[in-house]
Amino acid sequence: MKPLGPIPSGFSAIDGELAIAGYKATALVERAGGTPLFVYSRDLLTQRVAALRAAMPARLALHYAVKANPFGPVLQHMAGLVDGFDIASGGELAIVQAVGIDPARVSFAGPGKRDSELEAAIMAGATLNLESEGEAGRVLGIAHRLGLTPKLAIRVNPEFDLKGSGMKMGGGAKPFGIDEDRVPAIARRLISEGADWRGFHIFAGSQALSADAIIDTQRQTLDLAARLAEEAGVALPKCNIGGGIGIPYFPGDEPVDIVKVGAALAGHFADLPDVLRETDFVMELGRYLVGEAGVYLAQIVDRKESHGEVYLVTDGGLHHQLAASGNFGTVVRRNYPSAIATRFGEAVAEEASIVGCLCTPLDRLADKGGFPRADVGDLVAIFCAGAYGASASPAMFLGQGPAREMLV
Repeated sequence: MKPLGPIPSGFSAIDGELAIAGYKATALVERAGGTPLFVYSRDLLTQRVAALRAAMPARLALHYAVKANPFGPVLQHMAGLVDGFDIASGGELAIVQAVGIDPARVSFAGPGKRDSELEAAIMAGATLNLESEGEAGRVLGIAHRLGLTPKLAIRVNPEFDLKGSGMKMGGGAKPFGIDEDRVPAIARRLISEGADWRGFHIFAGSQALSADAIIDTQRQTLDLAARLAEEAGVALPKCNIGGGIGIPYFPGDEPVDIVKVGAALAGHFADLPDVLRETDFVMELGRYLVGEAGVYLAQIVDRKESHGEVYLVTDGGLHHQLAASGNFGTVVRRNYPSAIATRFGEAVAEEASIVGCLCTPLDRLADKGGFPRADVGDLVAIFCAGAYGASASPAMFLGQGPAREMLV
């Protein structure tokens, strides 16, 4: 048998079933009208943000990266927990506006912003994190035409990256941000042309599980911010230091020691150079805030054996959970935390693979894991489904359509 990833804390069993926020899985499926279904726990979201705030220096603001999970009820709940939101498209700007989030709380990063997106952000009053000199020129031109003062920051492409991160966003040639050596001149230009100068966005990587690596990256980020501000000769009103804190998905993964990270960051803040004394610092997180609060439920529609192997065929699949299938940036496929939701806590009785309904061998949600005996009608649960699930998967592949979603 191949090991399964660790099931996050916060889940229990009621009458032998997985319970989410105190509700049995079958009850949630009935309420939603069927499967496949993403369920997000309001309590787990609240607890995660509270624990992070307790660990981090009070000076540090928290932003939620909308791309992790843009489900409207999740965004509305997060609006009362975090200080701001980070988006990466005009579509996400429209989503946050639709649920009543003030665009003044929003910053907009990402390469390839269209002129229409830039215009919408300027008109809404969101902060734009500029990714190139060309984008800076387009923004200033659009703002001049509109007769508005744009809120502008510079996304910096640092020379370093976040060691051990799942996705490296800095270091060397990147489509993200402006190379360090070109930043001071652009900062001076933005200020001289009358922009509302908002500072730097420095994001070196994501999904790291090493506290030491995160601490070292934060130290380098603060050093870089200070050096660039001094070279530019400008004050630094705000600095987004990125996030990078990952969650355990796979066998052997351990959670990040956020208390250690927070203590180290407090030490850095206590010894800031003069140029950063008045700077507002922000940590931007997505997956860490919402990932472990979500569960994907699918129903077994067939049980079959092939050459002695058991397959539990579900009505879900990679079209909703691309990452769990191993097809979202994973080099070696490993199993996400998985369980038979309607037999939660029962002893392992067999080796089985949980697969989806798509006509492709890639559609595998758990590979040769150890599970209780399950049959048609049972529910399977894929954990760590709160981030990069529903909106990061090809829902329309083979005409299957999106999954249901609910916040409880």
